[in-house]
Amino acid sequence: MVEGAPVVAERLADRFNTPFGGIDFSLAPFPSEALSLGKALECLGVPALGGHGSLAAAAILADTMDRAHFPHAGFSGLMLPVLEDATLAQRAADGSLTVTDLLLYSAVCGTGLDTVPLPGDASPEQLVALLLDVASLACRLDKPLTARLMPIPGKQAGDPTGFDFAFFANSRVLALRASPLSGLLSGDELVGLKRRGA
Repeated sequence: MVEGAPVVAERLADRFNTPFGGIDFSLAPFPSEALSLGKALECLGVPALGGHGSLAAAAILADTMDRAHFPHAGFSGLMLPVLEDATLAQRAADGSLTVTDLLLYSAVCGTGLDTVPLPGDASPEQLVALLLDVASLACRLDKPLTARLMPIPGKQAGDPTGFDFAFFANSRVLALRASPLSGLLSGDELVGLKRRGA
């Protein structure tokens, strides 16, 4: 009988007198269709990721990871990095998948916005508006969310990315539908958000 990773890890922890904190069970894609999490989501029945049903597919896949019976560490969740996944990159390139869609899926995923190609002339004020949305989700859901945003110099929304990097799948630059904020959202005062269930 083959022992599971937690059993082996606990034995090693005992042997070396080191605490075992758990396993990060995050599914990480690779930029080939065979290793695409976007493709896995579409195999659940979504015709094209970005359409309705995509959030449900993401929630189902994330839930299956939550049900694993071992100590969790790190994110241990679903990650949807656009440029590191062949299907996500293709759906972003064909216009099916937007920044807003990715932000929505981060409500049920382990990370926020990951390797998202943005216009090179995106202003700090536009990025602040987007980051404020990510931070608000993180606070309300009481979970860490990341933002690995990639403004690409000289590129506009719709332009091909053109990376020559084995770990990236090429796509198109996504539109950033953000304008500088005003009023309460543009101030520097603290606004507390109550966590869900708190």
